[in-house]
Amino acid sequence: MSWKNIILKKENKIGFITLNRPEVYNALNASLLGELGETVEEVKKDPDIGVVILTGAGEKAFVSGADINEIPASNAIVAWATSRDHQSILNQLERLGKPSIAAINGYCLGGGLELAMACTLRIASENAKLGLPELGLGFVPGFGGTQRLTRLVGRGKAFEMILTAKPIDAIEAFRVGLVNQVVPLSELIPKTKEMAESILKSGPTAIRLAMDLLLRGQEMSLDNSLAFESAMTSVSLMSPEAAQRLKAFIEKKK
Repeated sequence: MSWKNIILKKENKIGFITLNRPEVYNALNASLLGELGETVEEVKKDPDIGVVILTGAGEKAFVSGADINEIPASNAIVAWATSRDHQSILNQLERLGKPSIAAINGYCLGGGLELAMACTLRIASENAKLGLPELGLGFVPGFGGTQRLTRLVGRGKAFEMILTAKPIDAIEAFRVGLVNQVVPLSELIPKTKEMAESILKSGPTAIRLAMDLLLRGQEMSLDNSLAFESAMTSVSLMSPEAAQRLKAFIEKKK
């Protein structure tokens, strides 16, 4: 399948999703987000893709934000429905069942940061700027930013970033845990591929169960999350891939 605003390529079990609206710094409009939902669904069903890398076309922006021309400022019901629809697409990405890595090149603002935070991991180029500037424009982030940012960096930093509406640079984003690595722009895709290849060395069943545990466990009490962990551990140990890998490890050790 081909799309107008998205390019999907596959290479050695890695799916590359490029958001392709460079003329507007890859701003998110309804068309792009709809195509993203379709792309994520295709990736989910493709057994030849184990890890996904998301990036933006060009060197200036991952995503500059939501397309201002499509923000429904005059109708609260339309704005609410739009927010919920777009949240559902990012939820779809977050719960893909396969790790996703945002390769953040340049500006990553508003809806762009909300998209990056829905990914499993984030690597930023040294020239990246990350932030939620929505309050400066008179409205609240609506694609999950207030909730995912708090979970990633804590309440204090989330309050600061959202209330001041000021972006932070890549080094600060790394310091507060918003991104996992910072690399030169020329090394962004190679380093992201390197991380993807490292993940692919583990078994897909264990990866999926671990991701489910990490995502759902944070919404539970400690006792319930520990019980859930025991359940996921026992299920993973009964998988054929665990039996094969444990056998190979023991034989190699002998």
